[in-house]
Amino acid sequence: MSLMNKRRFLPLFVTQFLNAFNDNFYKMAMVILVTYEIYSDPTREANFNAIAGALFILPFFLFSALAGQLADTIEKTKVIRMVKTAEIFIMLFGAAGIYLHNIPLMLAALFAMGVHSTFFGPIKYAILPQHLEKDEVLGGTGLVEAGTYLAILGGTIAGGIIPGKIAGIGIIIVAIIGRVTAQSVPVAPPESDAPKAKMDWNIFRSSWQLVRDTMHVPHLFMAIMAISFFWGIGAVLGSIFPPMVKNAIGGDNTVATLFTAFFSVGIAIGSIAVNRLLKGTVSAKYAPASVIVMGLFVLDLWWSVSHWGPVGPELMNWYSFLMLGKGDRMIVDLLGISIAGGMFVVPLYAFLTTTVAKSQTARTIAANNIVNSGAMVIGAIIYSLLVMAGVSIADTLFMIAAACSISAWIAWRLHKASDIAALQGTQ
Repeated sequence: MSLMNKRRFLPLFVTQFLNAFNDNFYKMAMVILVTYEIYSDPTREANFNAIAGALFILPFFLFSALAGQLADTIEKTKVIRMVKTAEIFIMLFGAAGIYLHNIPLMLAALFAMGVHSTFFGPIKYAILPQHLEKDEVLGGTGLVEAGTYLAILGGTIAGGIIPGKIAGIGIIIVAIIGRVTAQSVPVAPPESDAPKAKMDWNIFRSSWQLVRDTMHVPHLFMAIMAISFFWGIGAVLGSIFPPMVKNAIGGDNTVATLFTAFFSVGIAIGSIAVNRLLKGTVSAKYAPASVIVMGLFVLDLWWSVSHWGPVGPELMNWYSFLMLGKGDRMIVDLLGISIAGGMFVVPLYAFLTTTVAKSQTARTIAANNIVNSGAMVIGAIIYSLLVMAGVSIADTLFMIAAACSISAWIAWRLHKASDIAALQGTQ
């Protein structure tokens, strides 16, 4: 926590916090507006949530290679300030979409925010090894992840309870504040061994080359695949929450907000807790157990949803939900899923940023983002297909629990490979 009073960390932390806050403020305001005011059909609502999730993630798949090249070859704070300036204009369009109840305009702004976050993402992690000492990177990564999910909590609550037109004004104000804080991020020039700033603008060729050059390294391949399975699962869970709350348990928008809030708090707790357990050492040794625990809590959530019972005509609010004894069990499940998820993913991100040269960090994160986003888009598409095939939300949760075992197996392989590499390095 001592990093929070250092200029080499605090302005970046605040800027990324506001970035995550605004992403989720806007997304939640849009989803609540469409789910509770514009649409009144469960299938259309579920499909909209899946489409919105895929549209936000698609830019990571398309443009991460460009973002990685840019971040490793020019001064990083310039990129931060450019994308934060762009956010202001994107939010003007998003606010107009909310005000006019114009779904295509809202989705276009969501896609643009995905582009904005695509260029900010590699810098968020790549700048940490430049500004922090090696034994501070895991802690700094944990704080960034915890801050991100606390920002998701704040943005989700704001988007869930603030009326649409007021939310439209709010997202513009937050974007402006984010641009102001970006001005204080210390400079982060390219490393001396960084390649010259020659951009390959062919997004398909550059993406393929970046992923190929990164994934041929065994430990990077396994780390990225483990993270990708995790975010693929997360994409489906994120798509499930609003329709699950409304149609499976009969909750209103305040219950949907409550679910995402507890999920965000849990990720923040897990992100900090794993640094305590590892004592600042970057290691994947807790990753397999963490994702297995996550799967067990998903399995228990499946049980709760599948045995919930009939849903009445009146939607209950958050207080009524918490007064139900079986509601407490679902909250515990959400916390368990998210705490274990935070403990799983934070060391893997720190692993990616500390096992490559600093001049390659942004491109490594960008390659990770490409594969992650592909997994998330595939997850959202699979969820849409399951909805159209008539698969229930409860049965989808059961499939997610089973998928956690695959991520645990990959994480175990990564841990073993890392141990062997460390042993060879000492001989």
